[in-house]
Amino acid sequence: MSRTPIDSMVSALPTLPALLEHIGHPRQRKTVSFIQMAMVLLAGGAHALSIAWPFSFGPAQGQPLWWLQLLALGTLVWQLDRCVRWKQGLLLGWLFATAWLCGIFWWLFISLHTYGGLASPLAVLAIVGLAVFLGTYYALACAAFAVLAPQRPMRRAIFFAALWLLAELARVEFFTGFPWGEAGYAHLDGWLDGYAPWVGVHGMTFLAALIAASLAGMGKSRRQVLMVPFMVLLMVALSLVAGRPTSSPAGSLAVTLLQGNIPQNEKFQPGTGLPTALRWYAEQLQAAKTSLVVAPETALPLLPSQLPEGYLSAVQARFATGQQAALIGIPLGSYTDGYANAVMGLKPGQQQAYQFQKHHLVPFGEFVPLGFRWFINLMHIPLGDFRRGALGQPSFEWQGQRIAPNICYEDLFGEELAVSFANAATAPTILANVSNIAWFGNTVAIDQHLAISRMRALEFERPLIRATNTGATVIIDHRGKVTHELPRHTRGALVAEVDGRNGITPFAWWASRYGLWPLWALGLAMVVLALARRRR
Repeated sequence: MSRTPIDSMVSALPTLPALLEHIGHPRQRKTVSFIQMAMVLLAGGAHALSIAWPFSFGPAQGQPLWWLQLLALGTLVWQLDRCVRWKQGLLLGWLFATAWLCGIFWWLFISLHTYGGLASPLAVLAIVGLAVFLGTYYALACAAFAVLAPQRPMRRAIFFAALWLLAELARVEFFTGFPWGEAGYAHLDGWLDGYAPWVGVHGMTFLAALIAASLAGMGKSRRQVLMVPFMVLLMVALSLVAGRPTSSPAGSLAVTLLQGNIPQNEKFQPGTGLPTALRWYAEQLQAAKTSLVVAPETALPLLPSQLPEGYLSAVQARFATGQQAALIGIPLGSYTDGYANAVMGLKPGQQQAYQFQKHHLVPFGEFVPLGFRWFINLMHIPLGDFRRGALGQPSFEWQGQRIAPNICYEDLFGEELAVSFANAATAPTILANVSNIAWFGNTVAIDQHLAISRMRALEFERPLIRATNTGATVIIDHRGKVTHELPRHTRGALVAEVDGRNGITPFAWWASRYGLWPLWALGLAMVVLALARRRR
C-alpha cells in the first residue's frame, strides 16, 4: 500500500523515548530511583503552587496557573509510564499526592498550633498524616495505572484521567470530604473554564488530567505528536462555545459587606475581641445605607442568650421597618437543642427571623469524628460539636432576589449547593458566603478559598458575595470575575451593586438531581471499558 504524505511526515518525527535515550535518560527499571522520587516530589509541590501562586515574585500573586498544573501532573504521568510494577506506581502516586496536599493546606498549622495550642511537632504530624491519608486515593489510582493501563497512548491518557477523576471523587465524598486544592481550580482563567457551567470543577479536573496525560504520552507514538495538539485545540474551541451564558439578568441589589478584622486570638476574649466585635458590627449595621447588609461568619460570636441585654433586640428593631435587610453570622441554639453555626436574616414585616444553619461541618473544628476526642482535648478551640443543618434550605428573599447563604468552606461542595437549583422558580439569584479565614492567618488560604468561590459562581452562573472577617471580602460576578474587593486584613465595609441572575446551568440541572453519580459512572465506565479492551 502506498504511503500518504501524512504518514511520511509522521514517520519522520523522532519519538520522545529516542530523544531521552540520546541524552542518557535511564531505561525502565523494577525499582524507583531517587531521581524519580525527587522529580515526583517537586511536581507535587508545583501542583500545589498552580492552584494559587503564593509568592510576590513571578506570576501574579494569588492567581491560578493552568499551565503549571498541566506540567506538574504530566510529569507524574511521565514517570508512571516507566513503571512496571504496581508498587512503583503506588509509591510515586503517594509521594506526589503527599507533597501536593501538604503544599495546599500547610496553613492548618496556624489553626492547630497558634490558635489551637497543639504542640508544633504534633501539628506537623497531623497535617502530614492527613495528606498521606488523603493521598491514598491517588496512590491506588497510580498503582492501577502502572500495571493495567492500555498500550495505545490515547487509551492510556483516558484511563489515567478516569482513575484520577475517581480518586478526586473519593476525596470529595469519603470521610466527610475535603477536596481543597483540586486540580480543576487551577483552570479558572485557562482553557477549560468554559466547561464549568456544564461539568463543574470535577469534570474540569478530568479534562485537565486527560490533557496532561496526553502530553506526557506524546513520545510513545509518532501519530500522537500530531493528535494531541489537535485534541487540545478542539477542547479549547468547545470551551469557548460552552462558555456562552445560559442565565439571564434578574435585577440588581445594593449591598454592604462588612469585614471586622477581629484578630483570631482575641475573637472570643471578653476583654478584647468580644467587645470590639459587638461594638463595631452594631455601629455598621446601624449606619448602613444599602438594601442589604452582610456580616461574616460568627460576626457576633455569642449565642443570643449570651449577648448583652437589649443588644439583639436593638439590631432586630433596626431592620423591622424601612427598606433594608441584614444577614448576620451568629451561633444559634441551646444546650438542650444543640448549637448551630448559622446566619440570621432580618427584614421588615417578618414574623420570625430567617435562619440558615451550616450543613457541611468541619471535622475537629465543628464536630468531633468518632474516636478523636483525645485529639480535640489537646487543643483549645471553642465552638465545637455543632448540629448539622439540612441540604437545600430556603433562600432569603428580599427585594426580588433570592439570596442563598453558605458558611465558610461549604462552598467547596458545589454538588451540595446545587440542591437549591432543582426548581428554577425558587433557585437562588445570588449566592452569599460568610467566612472567617483568620484561623489561617495572612496566607494563601485566602486566595485558595477565593478561587473556590469563583468556581461556584462559574458553575451556577450566579454572582457570589463574600463577607469575611479578614478577607477576601469581594463581589464576584456570574462569570467568576472579582468586580469589587476590600483590602485584606483591614476593617471596613464594601459597598457595591450586585446583579442577580435567573436560569439553570447544565451543571446545576444534573447535579441537583443526581449529585456526583454521573461523574462516578463516567469514570468507572471508562476504566471498565479500558480493562475489557486490554484483556481482548
